[in-house]
Amino acid sequence: MLTNRAKLTSLIAFDVDGVMTDGGLYYSDSGEEFKRFNSLDGHGLKMLRASGVEIAIITGRASRCVEARAHNLGISHLYQGVENKLDAMVDLLNKLKLSRDAAAYMGDDIVDLTVMRHVGLAISVPEAPQLVREHSAYVTQRSGGHGAVREACEMIMSAQGTLDAQLAPYLR
Repeated sequence: MLTNRAKLTSLIAFDVDGVMTDGGLYYSDSGEEFKRFNSLDGHGLKMLRASGVEIAIITGRASRCVEARAHNLGISHLYQGVENKLDAMVDLLNKLKLSRDAAAYMGDDIVDLTVMRHVGLAISVPEAPQLVREHSAYVTQRSGGHGAVREACEMIMSAQGTLDAQLAPYLR
């Protein structure tokens, strides 16, 4: 069942805090917000995008560092400051002319449940509340901000038979 859902995935959207980061919110004395991203996750996203899967970010918070991270990774589908994540996902699916079964979403909290219950493949992290994990087809072994995104990317590429091709240039 999981493999079949992953095979159908043409788009995956990610929450940021707790998924792409460890969920901590870091502020300087001047009030500037900082986030810690994982470089392994970043390369996983680049490989998944190169394999033909669209990548998006849908997050409730707005942050310049998320915009910079998305730009750095070549992610053009960026929804920040979103109150209703399901509306953002539906908008994205309409823009890309994709069915909900072709979409995946990776979240970590109850605010992500409407999207997770709408898409074909719901993914979460081990730190997510029990209710969120119960509505996930896949719960990563790695924690948010510590390789969970990379694990999800490799799981999808493995199911789609594209992982070996993405790793091949590094195994010469």
